[in-house]
Amino acid sequence: MTYDVIVRDGLWFDGTGAPPQVRNLGIRDGVVSVVSAGRLDETGCGEVIDAAGKWVVPGFIDVHTHYDAEVLLDPGLRESVRHGVTTVLLGNCSLSTIYASSEDAADLFSRVEAVPRKFVLGALEAKKTWSGPTDYVRALDELPLGPNVGSLLGHSDLRTAVLGLGRATDDRVRPTDTELDRMAAMLDEALDAGLLGMSGMDAAIDKLDGDRYRSRALPSTFATWRERRKLIGVLRRRGRILQSAPDVDNPLTGLLFFLSSSRMFGRRKGVRMSLLVSADSKSMPGSATIFGPLTRLLNAVLGSSVRFQHLPVPFEVYSDGIDLPVFEEFGAGTAALHLRDQLERNQLLADTEYRRRFRREFDRRKLGASLWHRDFHDAVIVECPDEALIGKSFGVIADERGLHPLDAFLDVLIDNGERNVRWTTVLANHRPRQLDKLAAEPSVHMGFSDAGAHLRNMAFYNYPVRLLKRTLDASRTGVPFLTVQRAVYRLTAEVADWFGLDAGTLREGGRADFAVIDPAGLDESVDGYYEEEVPFYGGLRRMVNRNDAAVVATGVGGVVVFRNGQFRDGYGSTVKSGRFLRAGARQLQRV
Repeated sequence: MTYDVIVRDGLWFDGTGAPPQVRNLGIRDGVVSVVSAGRLDETGCGEVIDAAGKWVVPGFIDVHTHYDAEVLLDPGLRESVRHGVTTVLLGNCSLSTIYASSEDAADLFSRVEAVPRKFVLGALEAKKTWSGPTDYVRALDELPLGPNVGSLLGHSDLRTAVLGLGRATDDRVRPTDTELDRMAAMLDEALDAGLLGMSGMDAAIDKLDGDRYRSRALPSTFATWRERRKLIGVLRRRGRILQSAPDVDNPLTGLLFFLSSSRMFGRRKGVRMSLLVSADSKSMPGSATIFGPLTRLLNAVLGSSVRFQHLPVPFEVYSDGIDLPVFEEFGAGTAALHLRDQLERNQLLADTEYRRRFRREFDRRKLGASLWHRDFHDAVIVECPDEALIGKSFGVIADERGLHPLDAFLDVLIDNGERNVRWTTVLANHRPRQLDKLAAEPSVHMGFSDAGAHLRNMAFYNYPVRLLKRTLDASRTGVPFLTVQRAVYRLTAEVADWFGLDAGTLREGGRADFAVIDPAGLDESVDGYYEEEVPFYGGLRRMVNRNDAAVVATGVGGVVVFRNGQFRDGYGSTVKSGRFLRAGARQLQRV
């Protein structure tokens, strides 16, 4: 019998955490037909990959993306797949495009995820053929998908469809019992269609786009816990998952998620929850040391099933002017981002009373929990018309000019054209030792790349490769924090099991989603800064990652779609390698 693909002499990791072995994989009809210690007959085989000296791993799983619009424009989702990712999860952070109208969905999604609204709306108006979850799943599965795709139902999407976007973002409105019952029924319908669960959002930092309700918070943030408990009850009955985020301004809301997940109070089943976010934050330096132990304690005491998503790389962000979501933490920041006209925004930024208010909010925020460390000495200019400022921090400029750091920041933006000043900072995960501890912490799981969003702010498409590099480096220096096989497990089968995805292992009889990694390519290039023009976003240049020397090949559904830095002909247009992963379908029993 002939094989479609043979992967020869690679160090094979099955994804379960078992020790790797040098093996030959024979792939036929999209399935791993054989894993053999001996050579396979290559006669008639369409493609042979010589993996000697390389790692053959299950395709990585990215459980936190915002590709909901991009998948309609470019179903190949190349920026993830070229880094060995073979499965992505849509519908995070309460945002999906399943029930809401195209206009409402664009208003929900665009400003939150920093993707130009005209492209989101254009994609939905041109491509949306569904009005509910069954047709949505069918529509996505008919696309020439590159990777596999699964999805959650967004609570903001659901709430908007039932209440209307205006009522859904009005804090005076409480859904009637009939409306709550309708939400529950629509969630049930989505789970019947194969969605993995629901996503929510409790932090009011994210704002609406568009003209009708611009700068209001997302609908999910207006929900009472009575509403949340009703929907979580549906998830409990169906054995599905909740992804959400507690309110950073009210840490006690985190406890409510543990209680809602719990098997206590006469409940037979708990609810698996994946929450944002576990990180070594500069604004809360002590949190990294207590986060894991506290989560494990609450899970044990309350019988809960809660994990926090973790990005296993330094959380480095860039901003063009003030266009960074962290500024939504301040009322003054939201007021500036509310204005799309550059002249109006500049006038506001220069206004004396506005600055006084912004300084007051900025200084007060230092006393509470925050996403941003608010240290302008740790915010460095990388592009600016005034070249003398490049390489300086705003804090240094403030010291030189004898100004409050916020005033120096705003002055530089106004003097040089607000969107012409590009600067960078690291928000979290800056201490290697703490980062290693979090990567090994059992109460966290890997995720939170935000792939497909924040196009000019950050790029974490290759975080699995970067974790493998750190794992290998630590092993070579004699201070390991994970074995390589454990790191592979954390990036594959562990998250697949938690979310209920049919993915994550590479074994006989299972679907052939895989990546071939050259450990010699796990070098400093994986941490580099790159940009690339995006044709389907009007030529906008977005941040990307590039480490083609590390990822030798990516295979999805038994098709080698990326090899030696190139995608196969027809990828994402005429070649369909991925599929929609419906809840309930699982691979072989994990060992």
